[in-house]
Amino acid sequence: MSAGQTRRVALVTLGCSRNEVDSEELAARLAAGGWQVVDDATTADAVVVNTCGFVDVAKKDSIDALLAADGLRAAPGAQTSRTGDGVAPVGDPAGSPGAGPRAVVAVGCLAERYGAELAESLPEADAVLGFDAYPDIAAKLRAVLDGERPAAHTPRDRRSLLPITPVDRGRAAVAGVVVPGHGTLASETARAVAAPVVRRRLDDGPVAALKISSGCDRRCAFCAIPSFRGSHVSRPPEDILAEAEWLAGQGARELVLVSENSTSYGKDLGDLRALEKLLPQLAATAGIVRVRPVYLQPAELRPSLLEVLLTTPGVAPYLDLSFQHASPTVLRRMRRFGGSVDFLDLLRRGRALAPALGARSNVIVGFPGETAADFDILTAFLEEADLDAVGVFGYSDEEGTEAVGLPGKLDPDEIEDRRAQVADLVEQLTAARAERRVGETVEVLVEEISDGGHAYGCAAHQQPETDGACAVRLPGAPGGPGGADGPPVAVGDLVAARVIGAEGVDLVADFVSVLDRARVPGTPPGVREGTAMPGRDVPLAGARA
Repeated sequence: MSAGQTRRVALVTLGCSRNEVDSEELAARLAAGGWQVVDDATTADAVVVNTCGFVDVAKKDSIDALLAADGLRAAPGAQTSRTGDGVAPVGDPAGSPGAGPRAVVAVGCLAERYGAELAESLPEADAVLGFDAYPDIAAKLRAVLDGERPAAHTPRDRRSLLPITPVDRGRAAVAGVVVPGHGTLASETARAVAAPVVRRRLDDGPVAALKISSGCDRRCAFCAIPSFRGSHVSRPPEDILAEAEWLAGQGARELVLVSENSTSYGKDLGDLRALEKLLPQLAATAGIVRVRPVYLQPAELRPSLLEVLLTTPGVAPYLDLSFQHASPTVLRRMRRFGGSVDFLDLLRRGRALAPALGARSNVIVGFPGETAADFDILTAFLEEADLDAVGVFGYSDEEGTEAVGLPGKLDPDEIEDRRAQVADLVEQLTAARAERRVGETVEVLVEEISDGGHAYGCAAHQQPETDGACAVRLPGAPGGPGGADGPPVAVGDLVAARVIGAEGVDLVADFVSVLDRARVPGTPPGVREGTAMPGRDVPLAGARA
């Protein structure tokens, strides 16, 4: 590559919305370091794969993505030869657009969790970089392209990096620890990119994740996440509010508040009611029409927080509750609290505050020691809970967790059989719940508009990308409602729509009115966005997973 030529990098993100935030931090750091961030990996000099290390399926997906990125080196005109010091192009000028990447780098949770072990088992990756490499990612990536093969880190329990007691994790204690997604204006990178946050959006959709904290202090027997994400660290509220304003200026209309455990927010700031104070402030951010906290721990959902979550204007009446099971016996073995009685009471209190409440959860089937009676308690709970969406996972051992050593392991075939039974039950129950929403008027944030005259987005009870979607028939669409006054609906508009049908968890609705119009990023409130995102014709229901 000639001197002064801009190097190109593509980012591939696996896993959860927290990883999406981390990828956007990496994009900002790379851009500040002179890299051009591109969407097409075949035009990139380097591909950075932000991996997931949560469960076996996620690990496999991450490894497959790394292998796929490595396979792009063999694209026409991009033949390469591997050397002990890196990757050397053969027969093609270094840096030719479209030649395919010359380096593949693993970052993210899988890289942090396994480090040198991953590097040894996956030579296709030219570097495996942990979280501590993020602040200097631009220079490290340049070194890889220049032929260096940096030594992968030796993983360590990141909980050991901070004081055990949350109140001792003040800013001074956290200052020397890399916590992905917590960049602020105080950093050199933020000043270099002239932004209040270390972040560069990788898409222009109206929904954006906003990280409010990282890490977790709970010790669930099945979960390895705290070991590589670390202890709970809350972001200062002023940093979160500054990022919310920045995201609104970038065109975001809904903020999905992400973390490992959102209900713990503020305990290390000396204020257990910090989230209750923060939510109304976020909802008041100019341009933001919906705030959606997710990753809520039922055992920490005190009544005052529940009330703020479900009665604050601009905060979605929605609960993302990690129940994991309903049998008190199984939950104790998991080192969790509660049971079906407690959880049903929580849902009843929530629906008393917000009758149209949206509620989702995840459950683990086949945990060590789970009996047929425990399984029946779980299915009975699901039948009564009336949840809008449920993720169903079969138990599998995660190295380094307490559950690995528990007695009473079930046969893998039995676990899969129970998982399939619960998944089938959940599919029926959530479809029936969606059918009962027919006749309701819902508020839909428009994310896409098709050429066929339909708008697609999520209602307040639907978390984007996980809980289904709503197809809104616009005036003039075949079979749609009559004409309406005013400009056409655009991406980013918040619209009212009357539900007329359902397919699975997806809804079909007729347009009623525009509640809040989008605006062009960077323009004053009230200036309407003039163009809609090009769409495509898709089935009215079942358009989104």
